[in-house]
Amino acid sequence: MSNEKDSNGFDLIIDPGRLKKNYWNDLWKFRELFFFLAWRDILVRYKQTVIGLAWSVLRPFLTMVVFTVIFGNLAKFPSGDVPYPILVFSAMLPWQFFSTSFSDASNSLIGNSNMLTKIYFPRMIIPASTVIVNLVDFLISFIILIGMMFWYRFVPPVTILVLPLFLLQVFLISMGAGFYVAAVNVKYRDFKYIVPFVVQFGMLISPVGFSSTVVNEKWRLLYSMNPMVGVIDGFRWAITGDRSQIYLPGLVLSFVIMILLMFIGIWYFRKMERTFADLI
Repeated sequence: MSNEKDSNGFDLIIDPGRLKKNYWNDLWKFRELFFFLAWRDILVRYKQTVIGLAWSVLRPFLTMVVFTVIFGNLAKFPSGDVPYPILVFSAMLPWQFFSTSFSDASNSLIGNSNMLTKIYFPRMIIPASTVIVNLVDFLISFIILIGMMFWYRFVPPVTILVLPLFLLQVFLISMGAGFYVAAVNVKYRDFKYIVPFVVQFGMLISPVGFSSTVVNEKWRLLYSMNPMVGVIDGFRWAITGDRSQIYLPGLVLSFVIMILLMFIGIWYFRKMERTFADLI
């Protein structure tokens, strides 16, 4: 809760959250603010960069090239009948979506601190809008994947129709993790220095540059404790149709962890929300 003085000298109290029974209705009432913040961030991202839209494509594309050279050409990791660049890029799509959403959400409340101390609205709108922005990046990058399929004359199987289900999964994982890290970063400002390390380390332990089939079977369930493993495996299976990419226990575990992340993220965010105006 924040206290300020108005022009007449009276105390102005800004309550950061209403009763719980009204909160979710307020999310719907403030939907226009949600779309405005998302649209504003999209314009800022693409208008104030030298290469504009190309930047959302270059990042995953250049990473794909590096991984293809290291894991495909030098380490000779198997890719089956699928061109190695497609194998890598199909993993880069969900990973880039999650990692960028996680990083952007961590600083979203700090970056909009002026709004938090002046008006009431459900604070969840701010980190949620950053995830929507990165969904736009995902869709742009997906066009590059389609171009790669034409280049390699790779015809996607019918399993590609279930790809939206895995996109929804990584979307919810990004939301849950984004809510949590946004709330933590308000209370512990030095946490922003930990986020890049978490993202970098997460990329190393996720099967982005290689297939998770190289992991020993007895360790694969433990490896799947990383929820992005199941998501990436699902993306690869949907795009390539390779059944070996799907590890059902890991996929189920990823789904369970997704639900836990959403629950914990929302619970902690709501718990801390009333203190945001004072901590900012």
